[in-house]
Amino acid sequence: MLKLIKYELRKTWSTKAILLAVTAVVEIAYLIGLYANKEETMGVSVFLLMLLAFGGVLVIGLESILTLHRDMNTKQSYMLFMTPNSCYKILGAKILECGLSILLTGAFFFALGVLDITLLFAKEGQLSALWNSIQQFLSNFSVNGHALEINVRTMSAVAFVLLTSWISLVSTAYLADVISAALLNGKKYNGFISFLFFLLLSWLSSRFAGMLTRSIQDSFTLMMVYGLIDLAVSAVMYVITANIMERKLSV
Repeated sequence: MLKLIKYELRKTWSTKAILLAVTAVVEIAYLIGLYANKEETMGVSVFLLMLLAFGGVLVIGLESILTLHRDMNTKQSYMLFMTPNSCYKILGAKILECGLSILLTGAFFFALGVLDITLLFAKEGQLSALWNSIQQFLSNFSVNGHALEINVRTMSAVAFVLLTSWISLVSTAYLADVISAALLNGKKYNGFISFLFFLLLSWLSSRFAGMLTRSIQDSFTLMMVYGLIDLAVSAVMYVITANIMERKLSV
């Protein structure tokens, strides 16, 4: 399994390297704007860093789906599916690599954002004002009527539910793509049909989670339960997808 995960990392490393290089350039521009008192440069840099953070996580998820699609529809599939590894291992390695990449990317941009904000307020001598501003900002948001508070417990729950929701979406997209390649291969509009199937499954899982969490009032418990539901959905999608690959996929 570890070798398969390393193999998946190598296949997607170039995209991650490009994302890291672009982020480094923008971060340097932000620091120049900060210490040279160039507000316009700082503003553009902050916007680009936010775009890179959200776009980077999105691209990593999409690339994982496209990689599976290429593996099933190009000659390179023989290099992977003809190895002495079951489809359960191959698919599991892809999910683990995607989850790990999303986790590390999110943690990296979160740490970078905290660093940049801290440097900004430290330069102005207003670190205490930073904490008050964050608390005031979060007080505008609530979960089932309960205001969010910034602490390790809440931040851990937020990170957990964001990660699991992405893994759930990617796992659902894997299933739709495998159905397209294994069951609808050669049929008209197979790509469109599989996309509609993905939307339907995503909607159903969202409705299911909403029904189960309707009576939960505590924000921390709500986010943790959402995350656990997403993990359960991901596990179901994984088993179904791998089973179809084992039985129906022809490469």
